[in-house]
Amino acid sequence: MAPGASFSVDDRAEPRDEVHHRSRVTLADRRTVPVLIVNLSPQGLMIRSDVPVSAGEWLRIQLPLVGEMQAAVRWALGGRIGCQLEKPIPANRYHAVLAAMGG
Repeated sequence: MAPGASFSVDDRAEPRDEVHHRSRVTLADRRTVPVLIVNLSPQGLMIRSDVPVSAGEWLRIQLPLVGEMQAAVRWALGGRIGCQLEKPIPANRYHAVLAAMGG
């Protein structure tokens, strides 16, 4: 990123698909908390939750059909949390995962 440039949630490498799917995440301290997944791509997702997290933390999130996946928090602001998946959702499974989430 160029000096003086700022990160925006719209500076993603790929577009996200809008969803509305209730799930749960396991935090670094092993607490499991409910979340709402609001968008998804093969590489990442945004969740809504009141749980305080910081950029750089790792979560485990439960996704339909592919199970639990590791995700790094990239940003957190006002109950919205942007995450990058450690491993992408496999291309041959992504549309089925999306359909299972109602997207």
